[in-house]
Amino acid sequence: MANINDNYLKLKAGYLFPEIGRRVKAFAAAHPEAKIIRCGIGDVTEPLAPAVITAMHKAVDDMAKRETFRGYGDEQGCDFLKAAVAQHDYQARGCQIAADEVFISDGSKCDTGNILDILGHNNTIAMTDPVYPVYVDTNVMAGNTGPANEKGEFGGLVYLPTTAENNFTPALPTQRVDVVYLCYPNNPTGAVATREMLAKWVEYAKANDTLILYDAAYYAYITDPAIPHSIYEIPGGRDVAIEFRSYSKTAGFTGTRCAYTVVPKSVTGKAADGSRVDFHRLWNRRQTTKFNGVAYIVQRGAEAVYSPEGKQQVKATIDFYMGNAKIIRETLGALGLHVYGGVNAPYIWLKTPGGLKSWDFFDKLLREAHVVGTPGSGFGAAGEGYFRISAFNSRANVEEAMNRFRTRLRM
Repeated sequence: MANINDNYLKLKAGYLFPEIGRRVKAFAAAHPEAKIIRCGIGDVTEPLAPAVITAMHKAVDDMAKRETFRGYGDEQGCDFLKAAVAQHDYQARGCQIAADEVFISDGSKCDTGNILDILGHNNTIAMTDPVYPVYVDTNVMAGNTGPANEKGEFGGLVYLPTTAENNFTPALPTQRVDVVYLCYPNNPTGAVATREMLAKWVEYAKANDTLILYDAAYYAYITDPAIPHSIYEIPGGRDVAIEFRSYSKTAGFTGTRCAYTVVPKSVTGKAADGSRVDFHRLWNRRQTTKFNGVAYIVQRGAEAVYSPEGKQQVKATIDFYMGNAKIIRETLGALGLHVYGGVNAPYIWLKTPGGLKSWDFFDKLLREAHVVGTPGSGFGAAGEGYFRISAFNSRANVEEAMNRFRTRLRM
């Protein structure tokens, strides 16, 4: 009989979003007349930019001719896309990132989990709380934690609470850690990292030989010019951090799948014999062994995001979603709710009214207003008593959802 990976048995019965789906499905079956508006999962609703579609159509035509047909590509990604990423996303902002330090992939969610393949099992790992669940769950799966306590906190992890009391800014660890996960603009709280804050983290990482895993999937939603888009904008950042980015929320590629991870050659870890090894070499080996690359057609579409037309069209879509965020934030604030985020990020993080538990508010909102959000406790113990609303939706749905908050929800 095959043995299983017992670490999976430490996890909760279901990942957060499937559990939401289960509850919504059960409610819909019991109330078929209810017109449910989903403002929970962060999936985009608007179509791909015309420049992207045009580029993909041309790439499809390329595949129809022997002269331009593409078979297996480089596992690290096509040179044309890596060069565009390095130039437009980094070098244009003063970050010294080379094209060969960019690895194209099929999603940041995948990469933030897969990165554990090149890390040892004896690291002390820290992460903010609340947090994107994938960071925690993949460490549990990899055997990097003990069991969870009654609050859902896993033994062996260092939790850094981020709540209204500390302005959603985590304090530096009071102990030395080997690895820390940071996500800014933050999912789920919508908070951003100032230049001063990131500088403190880079300083901490250099002083403690700590690797920062920096998830910048929502960088394109930053509207404040003073807020850095990348940790590599901070001096010394490229020596301590691996950065993850995605076209999913930037350009609507949630169903198309394209992202990238930047692994500077100057970021190193320690081998068992004490020698320093660069993570770039290890990640390259991992990708060439376990990954066959992103489809050529998709990469041509991603390249078009950087064209003049593509930039303008993508920005228009981001502005549309941020318009949704403004409506949500202002409506909920006018109702007397304590609301955070929604300014430099597409998520609104609210304090549940009346001291309700997160899942109780989820059920109440679904039952009374037929609106779906995301319970804060699903993101960690410090998320209890909070709730996330996503701005990824049609304008009509957002306006109707806010109308239901005003007229149906008994608070």
